[in-house]
Amino acid sequence: MDFPVFDTLSDRLSAAFKNLRGKGKLTDADIEATTREIRIALLEADVALPVVREFIAKIRERASGAEVRGGLNPAQQVIKIVNEELIGILGGETRELRMAKRPPTVIMLAGLQGAGKTTLAGKLAKWLKETKHQTPILVAADLQRPNAVTQLQVVGERAGVPVYAPEPGNGVGDPVDVARKAMDEARAKQHSVVIVDTAGRLGVDEELMKQAADIRDAVNPDEILFVVDAMIGQDAVTTAQAFLDGVGFDGVVLSKLDGDARGGAALSIAQVTGRQVMFASNGEKLEDFDVFHPDRMASRILGMGDVMSLIEQAERTFDAEAAAKTAAKLQKKGGKDFTLDDFLAQMQSVRKMGPLTKIFGMLPGASQFKDQLENFDEREIDRIEAVIHSMTPAERNDPNIINGSRRARIAKGSGTEVATVSGLVERFFEARKMMAAMASGKGIPGMPGMPGMPGGGAAGGRKAKQQKLAKGKKRGSGNPAKRAGGGGAPQPQEPQPGQLPAAFGGGQNGGDFELPDDLKKMLGGQ
Repeated sequence: MDFPVFDTLSDRLSAAFKNLRGKGKLTDADIEATTREIRIALLEADVALPVVREFIAKIRERASGAEVRGGLNPAQQVIKIVNEELIGILGGETRELRMAKRPPTVIMLAGLQGAGKTTLAGKLAKWLKETKHQTPILVAADLQRPNAVTQLQVVGERAGVPVYAPEPGNGVGDPVDVARKAMDEARAKQHSVVIVDTAGRLGVDEELMKQAADIRDAVNPDEILFVVDAMIGQDAVTTAQAFLDGVGFDGVVLSKLDGDARGGAALSIAQVTGRQVMFASNGEKLEDFDVFHPDRMASRILGMGDVMSLIEQAERTFDAEAAAKTAAKLQKKGGKDFTLDDFLAQMQSVRKMGPLTKIFGMLPGASQFKDQLENFDEREIDRIEAVIHSMTPAERNDPNIINGSRRARIAKGSGTEVATVSGLVERFFEARKMMAAMASGKGIPGMPGMPGMPGGGAAGGRKAKQQKLAKGKKRGSGNPAKRAGGGGAPQPQEPQPGQLPAAFGGGQNGGDFELPDDLKKMLGGQ
């Protein structure tokens, strides 16, 4: 998932860390200057003042302590500390839904009008149905907002989930009675989960609180989820506290994380209320919904990517058997058996995961080529498909035979230019080279070693290093000055224990992340 609401905060924090690069050690002045920049970034992002004060105090204390005297450089030390403290602010551990020992499990949604409760109800129901293999039912207990019942019925139909709506709404009907009867309906039809959509208001008032409390008492929910618009600033924290005092809730759902407003207030809710953020929702599509992982969100805010979410998304999308066949082709003969038909199938599978800009945005260091990603035209994939479909089976099987006359014919058939066809063939060979290297365990050409990726991290990196040392090859220094002088101790080519990977600003020189040349070409860069 993409979370533009945190982009500004991410950019400001990255700028604060850059000032530390190249320094030999942390001084008190460095710590003070960096924490001041972090404080400004958090306040500008609308993080609650008490949360900022506590956060900065912890960073200053830890950065000044003995724990930073290890093998990390100053930038890595501060990033590591900020990452761990951000995870704490966001709730620490990922929390799953509590399911009732005896079905049905009852989930009540609460929040202000406009927070996105009704759409969220459909997203949650679809997620429970497809991911947790539950049989949910939606309950239309918002009988006040115009067309709220109709909206829930439409959402339920899109999600493939039944909706219990005995009253027309628009001010007609008793929501407490509807909620109570819904429990009988769920038991009779053996639904394992009941999701109750309740009414909201433009602001917190006694009537809203009383109605929500009455529905709560009528259905005795296993989980009360407070749905909050991530873009409403400090009001998010105030409203959350009011609902906590008036009705109570067990977890928070952040909605509208695709907005461009300052989203720092969302970072404050878990800390202020003591209730964890459990789900994140962005966009109008029912698929734009996922479990909220504090560690992954902290990683993305700090520009370190979200590889785990990317892997999980790929596992849900890709056909395992087809992927295994593709991997086998890439591992043999340097990937020469991998054809344009395979390339097209791979691209279509990746596209099912969502927009390519969002997918690449999950890679470590993506924030440093954000402008390039934002300018990427998704219609480029349509043009690629048209070009490949205009080729003969022989040309797709062996692009080396595509000469000038063939390129002209393919361009005419696909409604493109000859240069477009030539560019596609060239990028195909680059992509095949990159994927073959990954499949054979060499990692992405030009990509700094990363734990958990082929050719990177502790296991793969150490093995390769040991093999090189066994052959008696002398490694050069990672310091360009020392390398030029031919002296200096060998520098580690991978992160050491506790050290951040090079792609995260780590490595021997803490240099900026560079997008691999092959990937730049795929994105149309220079």
